[in-house]
Amino acid sequence: MLQLDKCVLALIDVQGKLAQSVRHSKELHHKLQQAISAWSVFDRPLLWVEQLPDKLGHTSEVLQPLLSHYAPVIAKQHFSAMANAEFVERLQASACKQVVLAGIETHICVYQTCRDLIHAGFEVFILVDAMSSRNKQDYLVGIQMMQALGAKLHTVESMVFELQHEATGERFKQLLKIIK
Repeated sequence: MLQLDKCVLALIDVQGKLAQSVRHSKELHHKLQQAISAWSVFDRPLLWVEQLPDKLGHTSEVLQPLLSHYAPVIAKQHFSAMANAEFVERLQASACKQVVLAGIETHICVYQTCRDLIHAGFEVFILVDAMSSRNKQDYLVGIQMMQALGAKLHTVESMVFELQHEATGERFKQLLKIIK
């Protein structure tokens, strides 16, 4: 079960032309906007990475304003974010043992990051509606590979309400506006 005081959101490589070429790009960006906005309401740490930004471009413009109050983006060259020392340092500094993953591509960078997080002892939750690949089969196989490793499946909405716990209070009202 997700625990608010133990989790961090990691946003993987939603950047450049690739972010526009993955399946259901418009829906993906909508779900990512919801996830990041809700995360801000929860006031939890968020790590975001870009794969070779000099070549592949930067994080999608629609997401950048939502990410501006978090620590700066981490540039990486390996598929797994866990191969990046700065990512690992920030993750350790967060003292979180649960990582919620979102981004692209499901079967490459998201999968390899998930694999390495689990091997490092983290509990991983994947937002299946906030990740994508260029084709359906790669997306589905990526989800299956992560689930086989022990990752837990969530949607943005199920994650938000699991962390919220109750349908009362000002925070619930804020989250409802984001999700509905």
